[in-house]
Amino acid sequence: MPKQAFSFALFLFAYYAHAGTFSTYATLYFAAKGMTVAQIGTLMAMIQVLRIVGPNVWGYVADHSERRVLVLRLTGVAALTAFSGIFLGQTFAQLLLAMVALNLFTSAQGPICEALMLSEMRGDLTHYGRLRLWGSVGFIASVMLAAVALDAYGIAALPWIAGGLLLGVLGAALRLREVPRLSHAQPAPPLLSILRRREVIAFFVSTALMVAAHTSLYTFYSLYLERNGYSKTVIGVMWSLGVTAEVLLFYFQAPLFRRWGARNMMYLALLCGVLRFAVMGAAAHALWLLVLAQLLHAATFALHHSASVMTLQRWFSGPLQARGQALFISISYGIGGSLGGLFLAQWWQRAGPQSVYYVAAALCAGSLLAAALSFRWQRLEKPGGALAGSDPRV
Repeated sequence: MPKQAFSFALFLFAYYAHAGTFSTYATLYFAAKGMTVAQIGTLMAMIQVLRIVGPNVWGYVADHSERRVLVLRLTGVAALTAFSGIFLGQTFAQLLLAMVALNLFTSAQGPICEALMLSEMRGDLTHYGRLRLWGSVGFIASVMLAAVALDAYGIAALPWIAGGLLLGVLGAALRLREVPRLSHAQPAPPLLSILRRREVIAFFVSTALMVAAHTSLYTFYSLYLERNGYSKTVIGVMWSLGVTAEVLLFYFQAPLFRRWGARNMMYLALLCGVLRFAVMGAAAHALWLLVLAQLLHAATFALHHSASVMTLQRWFSGPLQARGQALFISISYGIGGSLGGLFLAQWWQRAGPQSVYYVAAALCAGSLLAAALSFRWQRLEKPGGALAGSDPRV
């Protein structure tokens, strides 16, 4: 286990607790401020849009300065400052400015923490899942506890809750210590030369399609269940099931990756994605099938995320590690998530709710094809063509 395991777990817990609580209830807060549906949609879109910019800007700074912990602390202070705009903002323009500033800083913190964690593990990802699961635990615990607090004190309490969690992120960053990066015999190749490689392009296409498919879950799942007659209690239980399955997979995943490797685990996750979303579309009124589909979140999110991070280490390690993690978030969640949400929203209006999940299944199938191409092209590399830090087990 890494020496800073507790500090990493604490940071991930606080970071995803803030992200989960604020993103879950911000729509209600903005509505209480008098924002229209269109304005709320624009404000919430900043969470995804700034994932395209923020991680790359701060990942570049972290890699070139070799002061990743300092960057985490600086972005923590800046995020707290920006969050004051959520307290004080009254107009749409004021809240929009606050959302842009806030997410410019917070969007980079997760990838930089993971890059720091990977450096301390020095290529051994055995304990990665057991640390990453604390982000999921923080997410679900804070969302559930915040619901109780908001019922008691009203939606006006949200900035105080989310602001307190953001203060916890800064506190956790203050506990972290810098980790020397792994040195390599050869200097890292230019970033653009890596991004032009066909296997890297195919990998990022695959992850973007998989995240785009999941916007059918993150954006529409609660509404989908409600439209099919399920109570809010059932909806809450379904979300809890998914995150619980995710946490358990993160905890027990190490033997799976040791035995089967990242490539096979990636294929399994993507096949489960095709099955999961197809079932969600076809079995809207069969609760037991929806439960089984929700349990597959363990594969479609947790297994896929870990397999992606392990594959990423083939190209982005050492001096490119923070930017590699940043690109993963920017392309997959920023571009894939933004475009997926917009596309599926239009599809919902034109073809109906169930069809959204059939499209999500098709996106997973496309992701599987792109992943197969990426792994095929990786195997066709010349023996001397692997980049520094590549892992033959991938």
